Amino acid sequence: MLIQHFFDQETSTLTYIVWDSESKDAVVIDPVLDFDPASGKIEDRSARVIMSFIHQHRLKVHYILETHAHADHLSSSQWLKQKLPGSKVGISEHIKIVQSTFKMIFNLGDSNVQEMGFDFLLSDHESFRAGSLTFTALATPGHTPACMSFLIENAVFTGDALFMPDSGTGRCDFPKGSASDLFDSIKKLYLLPDDTNVFVGHDYQPGGRDIQFQTTIGESKKRNTQLKEETKKEEFIKFREARDKTLKAPRLLFPSLQVNIAAGHLPSPESNGVSYLKLPLKSMLNGGSL
Repeated sequence: MLIQHFFDQETSTLTYIVWDSESKDAVVIDPVLDFDPASGKIEDRSARVIMSFIHQHRLKVHYILETHAHADHLSSSQWLKQKLPGSKVGISEHIKIVQSTFKMIFNLGDSNVQEMGFDFLLSDHESFRAGSLTFTALATPGHTPACMSFLIENAVFTGDALFMPDSGTGRCDFPKGSASDLFDSIKKLYLLPDDTNVFVGHDYQPGGRDIQFQTTIGESKKRNTQLKEETKKEEFIKFREARDKTLKAPRLLFPSLQVNIAAGHLPSPESNGVSYLKLPLKSMLNGGSL
């Protein structure tokens, strides 16, 4: 098994390709689509880098996996799926909770999960094969209800649950997020062998250090700045909730979620042939709110 990372500097996102050097079977985890909110311009620069690597190594991509419905970048899963015949897009079965929540926020109507574009949904501890590769899905909610980590051999891809030791953990202040659930999820990850390699979903390069994306369960238990092995649940919840109150909403929050709860599908064009993303307004004029 081999692993290649790709770092998107604009969103600090890590994308991974996992593949078998002999069979060429592969999966892509958390791919990025480039989006400029000021102009509404969508580009495929990051996705083309992924495709170039896939072609160079003659990989057969079975699945495009999402660790969750990201709130900081648009997914390029559908762009890749169109270029990779036979590939399917998968996510946690609890995406239904996230979809239900944001259908109301964005007033999206009664679309069901199949209409919103995912090819398959995964349950906790479900094993699935991508040709010669065997993965186990581990539900790790907290950042969102639908967060899932993917375990293969001695490597686990943790998305926004567990970051590098000097970065800590994901935030829990999105709708249906839970610091209590995240604590339990990370403790679940800490049950894996200490030498399990952890591949994180983001690296924000604290202190301006160089990009880092790989640690181990053992190192996380010893050195994670927010949740060590001995950290008490009440202590973590208090810290996480207080910290989250100081954080601003991600720059691409609303565009990302509208696309990502639909498995990377862009909104359908309207009568003028143009697609639109919604921006819910919150008016605080005269002390009121909408």
